Amino acid sequence: MASIYSIQRTQVIPAPQEEVWSYFSNPANLQHITPAAMRFIVTSAPYTGQVYPGQVITYKISPLAGIPREWMTEITHVSYLSYFVDEQRVGPYSIWHHEHHFEQVPGGVKMTDLVHYRLPLGWLGKLAHRLFVKQQLAMLFEYRYKAVERIFGPPGL
Repeated sequence: MASIYSIQRTQVIPAPQEEVWSYFSNPANLQHITPAAMRFIVTSAPYTGQVYPGQVITYKISPLAGIPREWMTEITHVSYLSYFVDEQRVGPYSIWHHEHHFEQVPGGVKMTDLVHYRLPLGWLGKLAHRLFVKQQLAMLFEYRYKAVERIFGPPGL
């Protein structure tokens, strides 16, 4: 049986909670916080309303050797200004469950990403995780951390 992995990242964003929520709950902004090398493109129609359970978002992404993949996620849970969850319906993982949490703290909003994921292909998936997937996800979240600081500024200023 394949392993289930997790990654958790926390960042304090020096901005009002409503502004942070609006930014991260808008799929169009994902492209701005994803490395250009991944060629991430939102392919679903633009949506300017509030994020909602049942919302489906489609993308094209090239995470490995420039090979494009389709990815579809569904927003499964939403608590306005507090959290939302997206889960992969079509894509490179056999499981992708991504929780986005937002908490008002002194100096801004503490944002926590918690992802649980599983790779397909049994032992080949485990090997791929060890060889490059784990590092690729760590680099993706490090890139996002720095991109968010460029957009909102570093905490404490």
